[in-house]
Amino acid sequence: MIQTIRILLAALIAGSAPIAQAAYPDKPIHIVVGFPPGSTADLLARVIGPKLAEQMGQPVIVDNRPGAGSNIAAEAVARAPADGYTLLITTTAQVINPSISPTLKFDFAKDLTPVMLLAQNPVVLIAPANSAAANVRDLIAAARAEPGKLTFASSGNGTFTHLYGELFAQAAGIKLTHVPYKGSTPAMTDVLAGVVDMSFTPSTPVIGQIKSAKLKALAVIGHTRMAALPDVPTFAEAGIPGLDSTLWFGLNAPAGTPRVALDRVGAELQRALNLPDVRAQLAAQGIDVTAASAAEFRELIASELVRWARVIKTAGVKIE
Repeated sequence: MIQTIRILLAALIAGSAPIAQAAYPDKPIHIVVGFPPGSTADLLARVIGPKLAEQMGQPVIVDNRPGAGSNIAAEAVARAPADGYTLLITTTAQVINPSISPTLKFDFAKDLTPVMLLAQNPVVLIAPANSAAANVRDLIAAARAEPGKLTFASSGNGTFTHLYGELFAQAAGIKLTHVPYKGSTPAMTDVLAGVVDMSFTPSTPVIGQIKSAKLKALAVIGHTRMAALPDVPTFAEAGIPGLDSTLWFGLNAPAGTPRVALDRVGAELQRALNLPDVRAQLAAQGIDVTAASAAEFRELIASELVRWARVIKTAGVKIE
């Protein structure tokens, strides 16, 4: 009887001992992208995804969930289990959206934790090939001569392509007329055709047209010139300081994700982004690898939320 009790007690003690957790990762990782296939965010995810899969020993699945300025994807990841298996490619859109859509059901700064600032894609001011403006000074002079006559296209009201135009107008002290389109493709079509006078666009989709002289690049937003477009001056060089906020891309996870998972993903991202073939693939698309730490990324997010809120308030941008 005593022996039986001892066996039962041993079994109970063994059953109450903590179960060792599986090492991270032990199943596929999903990288959610809030933009369609072929977008710069999607391209970035599909370049780094296979490298992470190889390094981490688990499949990395790119999951496109476009719509609502990437808010659909961001909310889905914010509400996902905080276990390191659902990650989000974030962009400048995430720091613009809170001021554009105050009824969002999630808080980007609180509900999504930074993993790493991955890369930046300089934004280019483009004009039709037959534009009378040879440079930014010509454009500003024309805008001052006839306030509101010059038009700029965007991929939609409240998008970053719209707000870069507003930022330029505020910095240059000019009045431009915004022409919103339902997406970047129709906007670019009308810029190429000369229907609108200019547009601000990520450099990746237009490098080919600029090099083939189908579009005219007047200036690039950033601290330095682009390696892919070395003849295009920065706005500071063109006499308009302060336009240095490039289109950035980061990786975020749901708040509360275990540190072990965040550190592992961050370390593997550093390895992947330092690979020569990865850098070459991204550079060919005008994407500059940044690979900044989570702490640096958090600081950028905080400053960008303030910057774009100010631009939006000054321009009176509203989404009906």
